[in-house]
Amino acid sequence: MKVIFNADDYGLTKGVTNGIIKAHVDGVVNSATLMMNGKAVNYAIEQAKKTPSLKVGIHLVLTYGKPVLDQVPAIVDEEGKFKFKNSTTDIDAIELEQIEKEWRAQLDAFLATGLKLNHIDSHHHVHGLPQLKEIVIKLATDYQVPVRYADSIKEEKHLLYTEQLWVDFYKEGVTEKIFDQLKDLDVDSIEIMTHPAIVDAELKEISSYLLDRERELDILCNLDVPKWVEK
Repeated sequence: MKVIFNADDYGLTKGVTNGIIKAHVDGVVNSATLMMNGKAVNYAIEQAKKTPSLKVGIHLVLTYGKPVLDQVPAIVDEEGKFKFKNSTTDIDAIELEQIEKEWRAQLDAFLATGLKLNHIDSHHHVHGLPQLKEIVIKLATDYQVPVRYADSIKEEKHLLYTEQLWVDFYKEGVTEKIFDQLKDLDVDSIEIMTHPAIVDAELKEISSYLLDRERELDILCNLDVPKWVEK
């Protein structure tokens, strides 16, 4: 079985970025996904270029902070921040048009860094919203990269990063027994969604998921990879 440990929120803050780099250099994290509107995005780009063994994809954003584009009024609130939540179900045609425009801008900003785009996923898993299915398929096709598994696109097997996604390595599901949970799954490839970090002041201001991130980091740096895991 191929097991990919992906670290989300790369570039959100310096502490998150440093935690992810450590989880790669000293642990099992294979890849990370970069937030182009993160507070430490430039720092994260620098660190990625210093650590070429880390595969970097994009963490498309629709529910945090501000867009990278100025003129997308249909998808922001009065403060210019994204107005959507991961539970959003009602998205109209104008909003869909501007979401695609913004996400293409995020992807183009990533490519402009000179980093190789490894794959696509999203903050709060919003790319899995059924209303965004066609946009996600277009982006994966146009940018010629795989996309994180979501139920809405599971039939598009040729576009998927892995055959399945493990989302339970989170909060009380963070455990050093992760491989015991995976070994009997009937899949050839699986991505483990992780959020390692060194908690810093900026992260405390914007996230409620804090100490568990440091626990993730500790476990990810101390896992013994069994022989049945494909390298």
